[in-house]
Amino acid sequence: MAQGDLSGRYYLSYEHIHLSVRTLANRIRENGFHPDLIVAIGSGGFIPARILKTFLEIPIFTVGISYYGPDNKPGPAPRMIQWIDEVEKKLAGRRILLVDEVDDSRVTLEYCLRELLQHAPAEIAVAVLHNKKKEKKGTLPPEVRRYFAGEELDDKWICYPWDAQDITAHEKIARSGIVAH
Repeated sequence: MAQGDLSGRYYLSYEHIHLSVRTLANRIRENGFHPDLIVAIGSGGFIPARILKTFLEIPIFTVGISYYGPDNKPGPAPRMIQWIDEVEKKLAGRRILLVDEVDDSRVTLEYCLRELLQHAPAEIAVAVLHNKKKEKKGTLPPEVRRYFAGEELDDKWICYPWDAQDITAHEKIARSGIVAH
């Protein structure tokens, strides 16, 4: 369970993240999904995708999608910042694992999945480090039959260590043992 709660926020340590990703990798394997490659949604999905690479031993491609603004408020629609144009031809007929850190509104996942499905993958699955237990604005396309979440969390802001400006303070809060309710 996520630890460290100040003002209704989850604070997660790097160790907690690593253990959650290991659990996620085990769920993917146990479900019989054997992806050929990972597509990481940046910037939040970069670190979980890199840790997944350690466990799954497959290559990573990255995309940059922006939905939240500097004030952490969602914009009108996701927008593409960086895409994998030069490797799109490598997606056809492949089993793709799309990775992001959190499934909050599901809008970014839906947008990215629809883009990837245009390149005729053999199969595409989603893996998120955290799924927020709430109603989603976006939907998973019917072609996506596998969805993996490392943890299910209540709808509170998640403070990831890679976003911290003061990692010492962040880790102290994350390791405090305070469990968010």
